[in-house]
Amino acid sequence: MFRFVPISGWAGDNMTEKSPNMPWYNGPYLLEALDSLQPPKRPFDKPLRLPLQDVYKINGIGTVPVGRVESGTMKPGMIVNFAPSTVTAEVKSIEMHHESLPEALPGDNIGFNVKNVSTADVKRGYVVGDTKRDPPVECASFTAQMIISNHPGKIHAGYQPVFDCHTAHIACKFDKLIQRIDRRHGKKATENPEYIQKDDAAIVEVVPSKPLVVESFQEYPPLGRFAIRDMKQTVAVGVIRSVNKKPNPIK
Repeated sequence: MFRFVPISGWAGDNMTEKSPNMPWYNGPYLLEALDSLQPPKRPFDKPLRLPLQDVYKINGIGTVPVGRVESGTMKPGMIVNFAPSTVTAEVKSIEMHHESLPEALPGDNIGFNVKNVSTADVKRGYVVGDTKRDPPVECASFTAQMIISNHPGKIHAGYQPVFDCHTAHIACKFDKLIQRIDRRHGKKATENPEYIQKDDAAIVEVVPSKPLVVESFQEYPPLGRFAIRDMKQTVAVGVIRSVNKKPNPIK
């Protein structure tokens, strides 16, 4: 729901209390409107997904990966995996803003200490999950729905730009152009098109050039949306419809 609140930042009108200068307006003042907003529902009940933003080596502590919990929860003592690698480790402790946490929840930006893991073993773009509950795994390919926003020519199968998905930044190949879609109605316009171009919406089969973890947008939205970069500009944006995952290497 959108709400329009007239204010004057210069005069401070209708910001912290109702303004007498707006007899025509019967709605809330700015802070009142902000206080009425409901916090977003967080996916506490889903399996853990935490894309790594960075990994640090801290003297006296050890290896500390950092990132934002996108779904599920993390607790000390949990055995986690770092996909797409085969590395697993026990979480020793969790901190947020230099305070120890008994549990990390969706939306928390945390650092966590892990046992027997080197900074060379894990890196930005890896995804952390619970080894006992639907752990993340490397994908072989994925089906993406996208809108081409800015490209000077025609895009054919074999095109290999860079995908930015969660914290990963990896070149991926357009393996097959499956459909061109009517943007206004969302219906199929052309099956197996020869090419796609600027302002087209399309469904494409994508194959990453290096190990990558992604999820379908329906199951894990933060890990299922992407931007495509090429020639120092954003070429397309979109969401992942389905993922062809490799076998889970963790038994």
